[in-house]
Amino acid sequence: MNRLLNQICSNYTLADQCKEMGIYPYYTPIESEQSTVVKINGNDVLMFGSNSYLGLSNDPRLKEAAVEAVKKYGTSCSGSRFLNGTLDIHMELEEKLARFVGKEDAVTYSTGMQVNLGVISCLSFRGGYVLLDAQDHASIIDGSRLGFAKVLKFKHNDVEDLEKKLAFCEHDKYKLIVIDGIYSMEGDIAPLHEICDLCDKYNASVMVDDAHSLGVLGNCGRGTADYFGETDRVDLIMGTFSKSFGSLGGFIAGDREVLNYLKHNSRSLIFSASMPPANIAAASKALDIMLEEPQRFEYLWDLTRYAHKAFKDAGFDTGRTQSPIIPLFVRDTFKAMAIVRHALAEGIFVTPVITPAVAPGDELIRFALMATHTREQVDYAVEKLTKIFKQLEIF
Repeated sequence: MNRLLNQICSNYTLADQCKEMGIYPYYTPIESEQSTVVKINGNDVLMFGSNSYLGLSNDPRLKEAAVEAVKKYGTSCSGSRFLNGTLDIHMELEEKLARFVGKEDAVTYSTGMQVNLGVISCLSFRGGYVLLDAQDHASIIDGSRLGFAKVLKFKHNDVEDLEKKLAFCEHDKYKLIVIDGIYSMEGDIAPLHEICDLCDKYNASVMVDDAHSLGVLGNCGRGTADYFGETDRVDLIMGTFSKSFGSLGGFIAGDREVLNYLKHNSRSLIFSASMPPANIAAASKALDIMLEEPQRFEYLWDLTRYAHKAFKDAGFDTGRTQSPIIPLFVRDTFKAMAIVRHALAEGIFVTPVITPAVAPGDELIRFALMATHTREQVDYAVEKLTKIFKQLEIF
């Protein structure tokens, strides 16, 4: 069969090209739980590619909570939250989340991607505007494409350019600014003070995607708004459970009126099956641990400062990172992929970031820390990656 669909898709050749070169880095099967050390092809490998910032993905307390939930509720809710898919533990988790981030109400979705698709499209009202940072996550961009508002992009973390875009919009028209708290590829933080000031000046609302900020920024990991002391001026706080929470799913929190509207109009909530019991229970237990063990958060930041200095002293270009996400700029697609294969041979798992996740010329290796890593593990990774970067003549 050689239909037009096949012809169009066959024009994509990068993956096959990399496979022929022996540097294809994706879909590597891991044979163990997500920890600082994982099994790949039977070998122990240091994991520096995970988003489990607090190291809770393999915590025995989360496992036990998930198992007990399955015993009581089964493996699936077999329906959407709107109809038969709401459990009492959904409601309990949402109340806890709302209190945690300082908002009136919250609702959970089956994934973080579903949150952004459902919330942003639902709140992209006809005749209004949605303003996006140029480096917003793909799920934010896709959510804006599903709505009816006019979409405007501003330069990354550039409040002057954002103000130009806001000034272009009619003052009495609806405006929603959507930003990441911590940007997932380069690890820098949104200038939330200044953005909230612009919201006040131009009668706009702001939604913060805290997928990579919860468990990392703010008191006990409450996120970007708490970190900046701007919880009251941020309209919507989005989070995911697949990172610091060691589970799967997501949520949106905000004022009760807005959440009521979303609960009855957000398509990815109404027309998707709800989070299964195991994921709810694991996320809820993770939230308890975050509040009970602030030392995890404190150690993560001590390790982050240590790793930042180690990479800079070794000569790496780490860009503007301010977080446990450390970009190691390569600025070449094939070299970025080759680094991953060389690193794996040295017992280190890192991930390549290429276009369209970053702009052409900004290709990088994404090095991510967990609160369960040790300084010795960081030292080993810095040493081996330095050798690889020099071999490939990156510096």
